[in-house]
Amino acid sequence: MLRAGGLVALPTETVYGLGANAEDPVAVSRIFQAKGRPPNHPLIVHIGGAEQLDEWVEDVPEAARLLAEHFWPGPLTLVLRRGRRVPLEATGGLETVAVRVPDHPVALALLSAFGGGVTAPSANRFGSVSPTTADHVRTELGDAVDFVLDGGDCQVGVESTIVDATGDTLSILRPGGVTREDLEAVLGHPLAVPATSRVRVPGQHPSHYAPSARVVLVEPEKVVDEARLAQELGHQVGVFLPASLVGTPVKAHAVVAVPASMAAYARGLYGFLRELDQQGCDLIIASLPAEEGLGLAIANRLRRAAGPRPTV
Repeated sequence: MLRAGGLVALPTETVYGLGANAEDPVAVSRIFQAKGRPPNHPLIVHIGGAEQLDEWVEDVPEAARLLAEHFWPGPLTLVLRRGRRVPLEATGGLETVAVRVPDHPVALALLSAFGGGVTAPSANRFGSVSPTTADHVRTELGDAVDFVLDGGDCQVGVESTIVDATGDTLSILRPGGVTREDLEAVLGHPLAVPATSRVRVPGQHPSHYAPSARVVLVEPEKVVDEARLAQELGHQVGVFLPASLVGTPVKAHAVVAVPASMAAYARGLYGFLRELDQQGCDLIIASLPAEEGLGLAIANRLRRAAGPRPTV
């Protein structure tokens, strides 16, 4: 299907990706059409191993190579100079390209059998909640996908960490499945997480990872009171109840008990948002976790989910 220019949804450890042959500009363009994604938003090229990196990029700094050797396969994406194999359609017109090696046996088997690179953003409509099961993909994209490869539930649950390796110093452009602390331990120095970047990468849109319900973020100790007030005002309220408050009575339409484990929270985050949508909530009250470890990625996704929605 990939060789024929088709779109294949494939499982990764992070979320399901909507894949196309990375060297086929027409197939890559179909991804943007299926997702309703702006054509200037770059895609991630998935490859089969760190040893293939130099086939797809140019000018790999030693620090970037060190991270690739340490964290691949895994939820880490490196932004580097585009190699000749990568069409501009896959990079949003940029001379940089985002590359990673997924840590999922089915994805790796597909990449090995295909023998090339696969561009694969999340397999959902642009800006909406990312899919972590094959059923999520089928429900959201339907016939826009030629083949859905079911690899079970995603084990990380949030997208990869994106590191900019194009300048003199590395920086984190999107927090994700590899924590800042783990990256810093390998590099031996701190990494910045800038609020804005000169390099466009996936996941930077103000509204992203968003359910149909509006998401409102409050301090953890205010979640219960805000939910009660919104429910009394006529909203169908969904609540992300912090682990510290589990067992507290909540006046709301639906309640999700947030796991104390950040790994479990990340794994379940998108499923929780979809669940509250399915239960008919029009408003979700949530709070941000401590921004350390995977909490940094979860907080990033919740802020984007609560961001200003595009006006029609």
